[in-house]
Amino acid sequence: VFSQDLTKGESIAIPIALLILLAVFGISFAVTIPFVFALCTIMGSLGILYGIAHLATAPTYTTNLIELIGLGIAVDYSLLIVYRFREELARGGDRDDAIVRTMQTAGRAVIFSGIAVALGLALLIAVPVPFMRMMGIAGFLIPCISIIAAATLQPVLLSYYGRRGVARKRLRVRQDGVEFAFWVRLARWIMARPWAFLIGGAAVLTAAAVPAFYLKLTPGSTFGIPRTPQSIRGFDVLTHAVGPGAVAPVQILVHPAEGSVLSAPVQAAVRRLVAAARRDPETAAIYQGTSGRYVDSSKRYEQVIIAGRHDYGFPQAQAFVKRLRQQLVPNARFPGGTEALVGGAPGSGVDFLHQAFRYFPALIAAVLVLTYFLLLRVFRSLILPLKAILLNLLSVGAAYGMLVIVFKWGVGHTLFGLYQFGQVEGWIPIFLFAMLFGLSMDYEVFLVTRMRELRDRGEDNATAVAHGLERTGRIITAAAIIMCAAFSGFVAGRIVGLQEFGLGLAVAIFVDATIVRALLVPSLMAIFGRWNWWLPGPFARAVRVAPSPLVDPSS
Repeated sequence: VFSQDLTKGESIAIPIALLILLAVFGISFAVTIPFVFALCTIMGSLGILYGIAHLATAPTYTTNLIELIGLGIAVDYSLLIVYRFREELARGGDRDDAIVRTMQTAGRAVIFSGIAVALGLALLIAVPVPFMRMMGIAGFLIPCISIIAAATLQPVLLSYYGRRGVARKRLRVRQDGVEFAFWVRLARWIMARPWAFLIGGAAVLTAAAVPAFYLKLTPGSTFGIPRTPQSIRGFDVLTHAVGPGAVAPVQILVHPAEGSVLSAPVQAAVRRLVAAARRDPETAAIYQGTSGRYVDSSKRYEQVIIAGRHDYGFPQAQAFVKRLRQQLVPNARFPGGTEALVGGAPGSGVDFLHQAFRYFPALIAAVLVLTYFLLLRVFRSLILPLKAILLNLLSVGAAYGMLVIVFKWGVGHTLFGLYQFGQVEGWIPIFLFAMLFGLSMDYEVFLVTRMRELRDRGEDNATAVAHGLERTGRIITAAAIIMCAAFSGFVAGRIVGLQEFGLGLAVAIFVDATIVRALLVPSLMAIFGRWNWWLPGPFARAVRVAPSPLVDPSS
């Protein structure tokens, strides 16, 4: 199923990417550069993962993750660099000078963008949950290999293709070669009415993020997979016959500190526990005894098996585990030193969510702090990194909200035949945050660094912001469409976890490239004026860049 879904996803993403590249580059050999770049980065990431998978168990998601996300990131990064290379060639000079200027500008932006993506994913490796660690490692490989390729392979490709290789027959541009009518008009509208665009865009994102408060998590479920394979059909027959709780029951392990588990005090406590569990509305059946499968040969361990009425990932099963741990087991009054451990699939699921989200606040804080200091160096500003972080949080909130609308409230099932399920898989919000916070920075870095270039050339704030939007709006939109096409490959699959993951990524990137980068960023920069570029000397020295005093070049 995973293999077929991957093929289907690639059949969607690659043609769309090709069409967008043709629209940007025209009939030109330049359209092949991003695909060569993507092929090398994806194969490099898979090759390293192949070695890692011999040392630790890799989740089945990882191949799909690397190939589809790797395709989107690699094509985007290469597209941004090649586009800037053509621009530099149009300004005159030989090929090598154009390559140097391209890597100093677009190449630098791409590398810092990749570092932002890698930072968030690297922090997942610190989460003490093997599944999350391996997903973090797989995701971390993608930007790392892309950064290496952008710094080494991409300049080589530009050198080999040269001026003739990236030329096209027809170039429909304005007189200066880069400004397009729509982006010119939009930039002028925003600079004239920044507050209107800011309030309108923020209201839309806030409304999209509100449903995130209804987000409910599950450690997993057997219902989010296609029902057609023979193994699943057999599983469904079994579940229908014995009940979903019997297929994945709660298992309670009793282990006294000393002596036999069959001692009178221990058995009295077991009977009290069993009697209380029978009265619980979630209990469908209890299997317990003092011999055979229930007590081991050393008589030190006993298991009590409780079949619930719901699948292990449902809220009722999770609540039952909590009642057992917090009420029923303590009230059974086991002798001192006796352990009564509540496990099985429902217990493991509760522990997975607890362990994963126990470290989530620290992950968020670390990502915010590291991202701020990274952008402080890139933008040479105290204000711009803070603004970027706040807007990224809005994008992530909107992605969470759309998960609720599409999957929990059933809009996706009605419109596109997607799964309708009351909960979102527990790894999705964590991995989405780590991935999106870096990916959302891609277009921020590319847009604002272009504005920074113009500012450093002596333009005032209004001119730098307007021209930066004009010169990057078209290429950012093209890159975002390619990224969304790659992520739609997940949505087209038949595994609910990947559908949720792909939708969250696609929504966030779409929102980021439209409302955030095209409307909110320019409007905020128009409002802040010269404060956008303020970086006092002490902060500049701390991050080893030139200071940016609070002076407007036009004054």
